[in-house]
This record gives sequence, C-alpha cells and structure tokens, in this order.
Amino acid sequence: MAARDELPSNQTGIIQHEGGILQITHGLPIPELEPHQMLVKTAAVALNPCDYKMPLRFPTPGLWDGCDFSGTVVALGSEAAAQGRFRLGDQAFGAVQGSNMSDPMSGAYCEYIRTEPELTFHVPKGMDIFNAPSLSGTAIATLGVALFWSLQLPGELHTPAFKHEDVLVYGGSSTIGLLAIQMVKLCGHRVITTCSPHNYDLVKSYGADLVFDYNSPTCAEDIRAATKNTLRYALDPFAEAKTLRMCYAAIGRTGGRYCALEQYQESLCSRKTIKHELVMGGAISGRGVELPDPYGILPRPEIGVWARSWYAELQKLIDNGKLKMCPFQTIPGKFEGILEGLDMLRNGKVSGKKLVVPMATK
Repeated sequence: MAARDELPSNQTGIIQHEGGILQITHGLPIPELEPHQMLVKTAAVALNPCDYKMPLRFPTPGLWDGCDFSGTVVALGSEAAAQGRFRLGDQAFGAVQGSNMSDPMSGAYCEYIRTEPELTFHVPKGMDIFNAPSLSGTAIATLGVALFWSLQLPGELHTPAFKHEDVLVYGGSSTIGLLAIQMVKLCGHRVITTCSPHNYDLVKSYGADLVFDYNSPTCAEDIRAATKNTLRYALDPFAEAKTLRMCYAAIGRTGGRYCALEQYQESLCSRKTIKHELVMGGAISGRGVELPDPYGILPRPEIGVWARSWYAELQKLIDNGKLKMCPFQTIPGKFEGILEGLDMLRNGKVSGKKLVVPMATK
C-alpha cells in the first residue's frame, strides 16, 4: 500500500439516508483498498440521471452516490502498484458504480474514491483535470456493453468494419448520444440520429451523417426511407414508449437489434424479428449488477476480460484526441452544487450538456 499513512482519517460525501434521500454526510471512512484497487483524491465530478434515479427507485440507506469523477492518485494496492498502469500523483478520470448494493462505499460524491486502474483512464495532456469528467466514464462503460455486446456491431474502435452498416442513435445531442456517435463512426459505420433542429449542427460536428427531428410525425418513416428499409441497429438511451415505437418503426423489414439504456415496456416490442435488451453500464466489470429486476445483471466474466483490453485501446484514442468531450456546464458549490445539479436534472432543466462540479481548488 502506497501513501496510505498520509491520508486523513475520515471524509465528507453524499450518501443515501432514509427513503433514499441524498444528504451531505461528514465523518465517512476512507475506503480500504483491495490489492487490485487504487484511491483517487477527487478533483471534480459529473452528474448523471442515474445518480438520482437509483436512490428513488431502490432506496437503500448507507449507499454512497455518484459515478463520474476525476482526480489524483494518492494510494495504490499492491497489485495495482506492481501492474504500473498508474503511479502516485497521476491524474485520472473514469466512473464507479454509485448506489451499489454489492459495494456500499462505491461512489464518486466524496473526497476520496476507490476505483480499479484497469477501468480508469489517464487524463491526457492538454485536458484540464476539472473538465475531464465531462467525457463521462459512465457513458463510456455503458456504450462498451451496448454497442459491442448487445447490438454486436461489426468492427472495433481502432479497426473499422469491412462492411459499413447504418446505426440509429436516438437522442444524439445527449452526452451518451454524442459519445455513441463518435464510437459508431470510429467503427466505420454511418450514423443516423435524432434530436431537436436546434441541435443539428452539434450532432453533425460530432460525426452524425443523417439527422432527423424526433418531433416530426414522419421521423421513423423518413429514417426508413433514408436507409432503404435496411436499418438493423438502434440504440435508445431513453426507452420511453414513444422512443421505442419510433426505433422499432425505423428498423428495416428483416429486423435487427434494439438496445435500451432504461427500463422499457416489453409489451411494445411487437416485432419478433427484433432482439431487444436493457443494458446497464455496471456490467462492464463482468461482475454483474446487484439490483432487482429488470435492472439486475448476472455476472459475465468474459465482459470484464474484454473490457480491460478495450479500456487500454480507448486510452490511446483519448490521448490522440479521437474522442471529444461533450459540452458541459460547471456548477460551483462542491457538495451543495451536486445536490443543486441533481435537482436540475430531475426537473428537466438540463439539455445538451453535462453538469460538472469542481470538488477542489484549481
């Protein structure tokens, strides 16, 4: 264990209390490290809808909250130190699974975060550590499972597919939508996306090839015409009744795959030729996700093995500027700023940008 003796005895964080209410809590312990883990002193965090949705859906007092983070490595477990992927003082960013029933102290809304080096990224040269969470380790993890295990897209991020496919990314102006557009393009495919007209230029700047207004009554029909009734892949971050119906209507005559990132009404999945699945980003570890159905995911060690090599490839792309940060808005106030930002997300006051909260002084 490196540098552990220099750490404070306790810290402040945001955890669930009775009824899943998130509260700033003092006197929390500094998490002990397993040999394969490292400890990061938090510089900034980014906010995700799941950070307020999980406590609402599955209130569990004592669970630590928050996922996306950046910070400085301050301690390493023995295996992590020997591996050499990170060293003390390195700047890192990534995500942990907040409100995690199988690991209650897994959360980013605190001063010291326990994470795994193999599922964490170095902050590249030229990127401000306080802005790094806007790249969203949560979205990256979710898309790894969604694109390559659920949709089973041909090609890889560093090796484009020989045969180019059309891929629908619903809601392309969202954080996960903008990252999905970039990843699908890197795999060599044509990106079809939907958003409001005022975001057309934004999604095109991230690589979208064809953009459609999701408020248009002919949106699905227009996509089907543009893809000549051959679309086989659809990613739906929202999985509402209207978004599912639109994706299903856009998929071509022979069917395909539909991947949802939220719970959806299976009764609406009326086409037997379309395989549908809910994906959770926490599955990237290979250890599964301990939640009630339909969010619970059984362990799949093969995903964890794949993810560790995939993250290494992603690091190269990030270092070379192949993945762009999403637009973001900085909210001051540290822990109070986090709670304010979560209220903004809950009340629908955020569109087309990531909320980032600095937790340390520049």
